[in-house]
Amino acid sequence: MSVVIVTGGSRGIGAEVCVQAAESGYDVVVNYAGDASAAASVASRVSSLGRRALAVQGDVSSESDVVALFDAAAELGPLYGLVNNAGVVGRAAPLVEQDVSTVRRVMDVNVTGVFLCCREAVRRMTDGGAIVNVTSAAARLGSAGEWVHYAASKAAVETMTFGLAQEVAASGIRVNAVAPGLVNTSFHTTAGVPDRLDRLGPAQPMGRAGEPAEIAAAILWLLSPAASYATGATLPITGGR
Repeated sequence: MSVVIVTGGSRGIGAEVCVQAAESGYDVVVNYAGDASAAASVASRVSSLGRRALAVQGDVSSESDVVALFDAAAELGPLYGLVNNAGVVGRAAPLVEQDVSTVRRVMDVNVTGVFLCCREAVRRMTDGGAIVNVTSAAARLGSAGEWVHYAASKAAVETMTFGLAQEVAASGIRVNAVAPGLVNTSFHTTAGVPDRLDRLGPAQPMGRAGEPAEIAAAILWLLSPAASYATGATLPITGGR
């Protein structure tokens, strides 16, 4: 089986994608920004499932880090899949209270990072492959009062997904996205709103937040041959929101 790279693979949705990828028979490259211990733990879980694992530190907004990530992945074998999961949000606040350094960092990681990783993946997927970008329901909902800048970054990724899918379809590369809604991860605490899940979960049409495993399952389907005619699509996984 071929290799899948998961950016931001040390926690949350990314960590679950790594485990489910291993269960599906892929060797996995676990990219992480700073938490080496968490990444090593995920890599250990992949190895325990009988698949090869490699944890690689790198900031996806850095071109040199991204090239090094893909070069390291080549040691495991040919690249089949890329999951662009790494992302940052900054603190929750109205747009007028956001500082430009936060907005620039969000755009660098969430947009430029996806661009760089997609570019390097396409360059290496000489026998076809699959790319799945993790966007957000925020791209459609706007996230007023919380993180409009983050919503804008995810809308850019959805546009990039659709355009790139058309560019590379004839090369046998499929490019899709999943757009999670409210999900039970550390995202909310990082943004300074640790009670957000408790406040908003019951108001979702399904009455709860989603779990990382539920998002990962959709990502693995888009990676798999079962989704062979799906490209350029953004799949909402939002509990009906």
